[in-house]
Amino acid sequence: MSAPLQRLAILGATGSIGESTLDVVQRHPERYRVTALTANGNTQKMAALCHQFQPRIAVMADEAAARELEAALGASASIEVLAGSRCIAEVAASDAVDTVVAGIVGAAGLASCLAAASAGKRVLIANKEALVVAGDLVIAAARESGATLLPIDSEHNGLFQCLGSAGGAQRSLEGVAALVLTASGGPFRTRPVDTLANVTVDEACAHPTWSMGRKISVDSATMMNKGLEVIEAARLFGISGKRVEVLVHPQSLVHALVRYCDGSLLAQLGLPDMRTPIAHALAWPDRIDAGVAELDLAQLGALEFEAPDPARFPCLDLARQALSAGAACTAALNAANEVAVDAFLANRLAFDRIAGIIEETLGSMNQDSLDDLDSLIAHEQTARRRAAAILEQYHS
Repeated sequence: MSAPLQRLAILGATGSIGESTLDVVQRHPERYRVTALTANGNTQKMAALCHQFQPRIAVMADEAAARELEAALGASASIEVLAGSRCIAEVAASDAVDTVVAGIVGAAGLASCLAAASAGKRVLIANKEALVVAGDLVIAAARESGATLLPIDSEHNGLFQCLGSAGGAQRSLEGVAALVLTASGGPFRTRPVDTLANVTVDEACAHPTWSMGRKISVDSATMMNKGLEVIEAARLFGISGKRVEVLVHPQSLVHALVRYCDGSLLAQLGLPDMRTPIAHALAWPDRIDAGVAELDLAQLGALEFEAPDPARFPCLDLARQALSAGAACTAALNAANEVAVDAFLANRLAFDRIAGIIEETLGSMNQDSLDDLDSLIAHEQTARRRAAAILEQYHS
């Protein structure tokens, strides 16, 4: 019996997650139909994707980009072109869509991810910020609507696979002692700590094993990405942050492990290719070809693991502190990190000062309980302004 056709909305279609998703989708035209694509401002790439996949709807982040896309598609195109974050959220909740791939980077993806969860969709979550900033809201919305949340971060998808029948997102964790996330250690794992002030943008963006965008690559270099993933795992799987561990694993072949109370340790392995977790989530509970080569353990020979160095990676501890403090603090953490990383990428901040901007911002914010998206976004915007002001003080 063939699987029913899934109608997909791919949010962030021109980014790395979107590219990987579409690569998997085109291998299985009998299973998937691309109904909607969204993008930020890359109209040339978006036009090419629209020609190839012929979605019913294409949404750009702003009106100018939407008009440019319309011109690129031509008057004969049957694709409805829309603009703005509100339209992206409406597409994510549309009756014309079964599955939503939440691949928009940063806080910009919050509203659409929450809309998809509230509408009861099958939501493939790649957007860390949806759970870091508004995880409690997303989980509650999914529980109320009956939505299925499936992680496509390689680490969280690995946890999901290792949990098997014992648990998973929104399921029981009985018998689980700890969830273990792995980290490559980034490009500066062995670089002397006292030289990190001299790190260049190109050096920070040169990830040793994964091909990623610039912001995520910097987060990997500071290990803030792993801090965000600790928060994400705790909220997605409903587990204390103290039971989410981190191991540095330079080969990036073991993506996650689950430690059970009987002493068992299960691991999920694979080549560092985002198509594997995406294919798993798209087809779950089935398995489909992802176009990824098999991992040859005999050729590999050995796997290395080590504990993360807190002096080298202070952002990891900042993320744990924020998780303990609650949603307001994790929202502020994410905002301050985005401001600091943007400044570093613009050559306005030294690499080793990123953690300082975040720490000072967290110390300047109130940690009131926030229970709706508008309050969380307003709090995050305040944190952005605080971080920007602290950055200006650095310069003065």
